[in-house]
Amino acid sequence: MNHTGEFAALLTAVFWTITALAFEAASRKIGSMVVNLLRLAVGFCFLTVFVYFYRGYLLPFDATPRTWFFLTISGLIGFVFGDLCLFQAFVVIGARISMLLMALAPPLTALIGWIVLGETLSWKSLAGMVLTIAGIALVVLKRHTSAESNGGFRKVKFNYPVWGIMLGLGGAIGQAAGLVLSKVGMQGYDTFASTQIRVIAGVAGFAVIFTVMGFWKHAWRALDKRKPMLQLSLGAFFGPFLGVSFSLIAIRHADTGIASTIMSIVPVLIIPPSIILYKEKVTLKEVSGALLAVTGVAMFFL
Repeated sequence: MNHTGEFAALLTAVFWTITALAFEAASRKIGSMVVNLLRLAVGFCFLTVFVYFYRGYLLPFDATPRTWFFLTISGLIGFVFGDLCLFQAFVVIGARISMLLMALAPPLTALIGWIVLGETLSWKSLAGMVLTIAGIALVVLKRHTSAESNGGFRKVKFNYPVWGIMLGLGGAIGQAAGLVLSKVGMQGYDTFASTQIRVIAGVAGFAVIFTVMGFWKHAWRALDKRKPMLQLSLGAFFGPFLGVSFSLIAIRHADTGIASTIMSIVPVLIIPPSIILYKEKVTLKEVSGALLAVTGVAMFFL
């Protein structure tokens, strides 16, 4: 049996783990907005060189207007809205918790697929969604201590800033919607060229934002900072270039749900490097929550 899609999805999870850690480090030094724009520009350079030797085209001029339309919308939603939220979440709550919240992307992908493409949702899908939400809630929520309780009731509060959690959820919604639109738009078209179109849309979207908000000066200053630029380049290579391209290979050669399930193991993969590189203290409850969330995603699709 050919498992090209499944292997591509597993590699995507590894690539996204690397890129999340690299972009968190860069975003803390030069800002999430600058990282978003520059990593797409660097990723586009990687893509263009590869696609030229791979297909013989410098740019995707052979794509149909329909392909351009859906992949452009996908890029704007996935890269501009979704990643704008996600990268700011990296700064507010860190890459590990942000990527845990991104475990909601596969269930949201299926939900959007049900609405847009008419795909069905089984009882296992609904149970998986509950498990995923429960796993995430186990990590981000906590109860007040007895001393903090009022009237004998222990109120529930967040372990992390609410703003950061909302940003992480925005990232999950953006990725889910972008993935569904990508599948609609790239039917029969080359995967890497499809990624090129999405990245072009992302760069254009951020260019408009930078112009309106007057952020270009921050981008020019960041170019002189060597370490953040190296981190950004590493993230761009494994993110907009390899990660996004392999995610499209995965959904082309495997069922969207199965591919999304495999790609969702990032919250588990990111725990060891977070401990080793950033000396984060990870509790048993957080590990259990991550495993429960990933189990929920698997149950949602398999």
